[in-house]
Amino acid sequence: MPRLPNFKYEKAVLKRLPDAIIVGVDEAGCAPLAGPVVAGAVILDQKKLPKALRQGLDDSKKIPPEKREAFYNILVSCGAAVVGVGRAEVHEIESFNILNAAHLAMRRAVASLTHAPTFALIDGNRTPKDFPCALETIVKGDGKSLSIAAASIIAKVTRDRYMVELAREYPGYGWEKNVGYPTPAHRKAIIALGLTPHHRKTFGLVRTQLAGDAPEQVEMFEVRP
Repeated sequence: MPRLPNFKYEKAVLKRLPDAIIVGVDEAGCAPLAGPVVAGAVILDQKKLPKALRQGLDDSKKIPPEKREAFYNILVSCGAAVVGVGRAEVHEIESFNILNAAHLAMRRAVASLTHAPTFALIDGNRTPKDFPCALETIVKGDGKSLSIAAASIIAKVTRDRYMVELAREYPGYGWEKNVGYPTPAHRKAIIALGLTPHHRKTFGLVRTQLAGDAPEQVEMFEVRP
């Protein structure tokens, strides 16, 4: 049976820094062709965390939408989690590039917390610049650290809900299902309907799709709506 995220990394930090306030940070929405990139930041109380979260949290991409929603609702109401959300808009993605925009969303998520953390565990292998506290990056951390897994749930559900709202304003692109990812239906809609203000015009696949000669390279993206 696959091993689920746990508090191994959090405990290692506390062994070095006993008074550390640890936040897990993750983003959702780097690969889509439309919409913002959203980051979640979560400080967990290890002693009070409900059993359902302790035994069920995982990388949000591995969890069915219904269960993600359930975990999100528990996280924001259980009293064992301090939750923050930040996002970077399409114009910021186009100005700063997607990596820098994702890091901007992470900084905003941490800044939105009601408790200031002193140490961050961040999913990935790229260190954000000008972060407000000490940090450690963990490759595939959303499948290893419970704090990062919680952040991945917050980021993913928040972003998906927003894209469903946008789908009502911009019908025809299937955002209520693909949440902006480059599915075949979304790519065909770009050709048929053109671009919206929420499309990332600097993304190569958006430009080539508009030209009608986009190569079949959707696999280069992590298409997991």
